[in-house]
Amino acid sequence: MQTILVTGCAGFIGSHVCENLLHSGNKVIGIDNFDDFYSKDVKLKNLTTCQEHSNFEFHQLDVSEKKNFQQINGSIDVVIHLAAKAGVLPSLKDPASYINSNILGTNHLLDFMVEKGISKLLFASSSSVYGNNTKIPFAETDEVNGPISPYAFTKRSCELMNYSYHNLYDMDIINLRFFTVYGPRQRPDLAIHKFFKLIAAGKPIQMYGDGSTARDYTFVADTVSGITKALKYVNEHENVFEIVNLGNHSPVSLKELIAEIYAINGVEPNIAQQDMQPGDVNITYADISRAKELFDYNPQTKLVDGLAKFKTWFQQEYGKA
Repeated sequence: MQTILVTGCAGFIGSHVCENLLHSGNKVIGIDNFDDFYSKDVKLKNLTTCQEHSNFEFHQLDVSEKKNFQQINGSIDVVIHLAAKAGVLPSLKDPASYINSNILGTNHLLDFMVEKGISKLLFASSSSVYGNNTKIPFAETDEVNGPISPYAFTKRSCELMNYSYHNLYDMDIINLRFFTVYGPRQRPDLAIHKFFKLIAAGKPIQMYGDGSTARDYTFVADTVSGITKALKYVNEHENVFEIVNLGNHSPVSLKELIAEIYAINGVEPNIAQQDMQPGDVNITYADISRAKELFDYNPQTKLVDGLAKFKTWFQQEYGKA
């Protein structure tokens, strides 16, 4: 049994990760600040299963305040750092808060790890770091010096900071670049969740641009599988510093996504076309060969199956679809 610190444990991905770790017999120390980006009640509900487990310990704290880490005691084997201020568009309006939460918060966490002698870290990065990369699929060796949003540059900044700490303090670190994760408990501000809500309310879906933009939608169970495989890898190896894509290697256009969502709900399409949004990239498309090579990452969920699972959860959550 390992003791694993999971930051951002009450979020969409974080709560799934914690449940998986607990189910596998680990002790989990979860921290979350219940950022008001969306409802605290939603996040508390995400934690329901974890809170029922005797091996789960929770601390409400903000990683951007260094003194808050004094609350955490005892031995920790690995850190999975998922806490971050999320959202590309909101970061355009308040870049300072993203720098504070994402960059400064990660710096405080790294210093805490140095102080406590914790040498293993998995960091949640993002496909956003690739910007409008014209080479597809996106590979970890591609140049990423053109982030087009504050959110993206905070994630890239953290990857670079992680390398410094790896080099200075012999930390074993894997930066995992997530690609458009969806599934049960998805954040309410993200496209798939918003689209289901609009259909349920009988309102049109807003399609930004001509629908040709594409995303590498990755089902949450596949992302969690990648995280747990990366955890095994970092536990079994020394002198590790890696940047690894966790995507689905199968981009889907916005137009195709909307059509699939209408079809799965048995509703005639009702689309309101809008201008493209600032900070939005044209495509995300993960080359996942590195993840396959290092730790046998192999996403299994097709979009239609993932949407069906999301619909089941949505109906249970809201009582309608």
